[in-house]
Amino acid sequence: GTLAPAAAAACMLAWAAGTAGKQPPRSGRRCAAMRASGATLSGGSASVAGRNPATCWPPGKPRFTTEYSEPYDLADPKGSFERVGKRLMAELVDELPDLYELPGKEVNWVAKSLEYNAIGGKMNRGLIVVEMGVHLLEGQGKVPTNHDLHRFAVLGWAVELLQACMLMADDMMDGSVTRRGHPCWFRLPEVGLLNTNDFLMIEMFVYKTLKRHFGQEPYFSWLVDLFLETTFQTECGQLLDSMCANCKLEELTTDRWTLIVKYKTAFYSFYLPVAAAMLVTGMQDPAAFDTAREVLLMMGVYFQAQDDYLDAFANPEELGKVGTDIQDKKCSWLFAHAFHQKGTEESRRILTQYYGQCEAGSEEEARIKQLYRDLGLPELYAEYEAGTMAKLQGYRQQVEDVGLPWSTFERFFELIYKRKK
Repeated sequence: GTLAPAAAAACMLAWAAGTAGKQPPRSGRRCAAMRASGATLSGGSASVAGRNPATCWPPGKPRFTTEYSEPYDLADPKGSFERVGKRLMAELVDELPDLYELPGKEVNWVAKSLEYNAIGGKMNRGLIVVEMGVHLLEGQGKVPTNHDLHRFAVLGWAVELLQACMLMADDMMDGSVTRRGHPCWFRLPEVGLLNTNDFLMIEMFVYKTLKRHFGQEPYFSWLVDLFLETTFQTECGQLLDSMCANCKLEELTTDRWTLIVKYKTAFYSFYLPVAAAMLVTGMQDPAAFDTAREVLLMMGVYFQAQDDYLDAFANPEELGKVGTDIQDKKCSWLFAHAFHQKGTEESRRILTQYYGQCEAGSEEEARIKQLYRDLGLPELYAEYEAGTMAKLQGYRQQVEDVGLPWSTFERFFELIYKRKK
């Protein structure tokens, strides 16, 4: 029979997960998806492990990294994580000349793009992978080895690379000016539309990182599936966000806002780092993933409400970027509440006249920000923030009941609670 599409995809992922130089398994073995479905590849049996003959060209592919020998110091979490990041970026760039025939100019360009876009952020997402992995192993009665710590850090950098490519695309679509206190990459005179290829390359570095460091692990296909699913969820959220430009103001409701931020932000920024650590430490209980997802999506929605608030009221120098939500007609937490929940006939008239019709820094934008204050939105936001903290505390028992470390969830929230940038 013909292999069902889902089973075929799973088999292809399992095939890529094979070890370098490993002998093909007996022909009677099948990937789990084939065994579960009873399907076989057309024409008979197929090996699903070892080097992929379709992609192991030129000689030397695939390259696997199994160990970093230098000590990983948990007493210096950011410093250790950054050192792994620099080592990883060098690996990604170093294989471009011989495995992809890129000349020196293009290799240098890729190195510059990685340095500019993937390095220099707060790294909270990546650091949480390490922290979660450590706590999960300790909960299993294990002491994390230096090997474990480096693997968690590499996985954290895969999340950071995904974050980088998403921001590069988002900045270009939104016409943003600055990111992390510097001009957005696409704003550099020599970059422009090259940004499109650059963010696509960084997205592919996510999967090259996973293959190089986890491609020989039995959970590799699940790990890739998690990143693929999360990427598509984020792209759905990006579509919901971008389509606001074609919406009437009446359509920019709090329900639409919640849907946007759940998919655009919460899955990749909050659920992905924790779920990835859970997979590589051997967790398979669906209830644990369901509980983690419920709590982390709630955190992610709060994080975006916070981001929307800071876009309007934070100091651009402290925030590291110029807020453009009003200029770009975003379905933001502030606008949705101002127009629908707290709006008056006069406030809606002002919003209809100026929202999405003015430039950042203009008098019209300042008038809308003052309108937000007059409607009591800073006070409403403070109530929402306190309520979110209280709701989070109510999840503690549920989290611990499925074998997850509450301290990591609490730590994750502490990193963003009442942040200023």
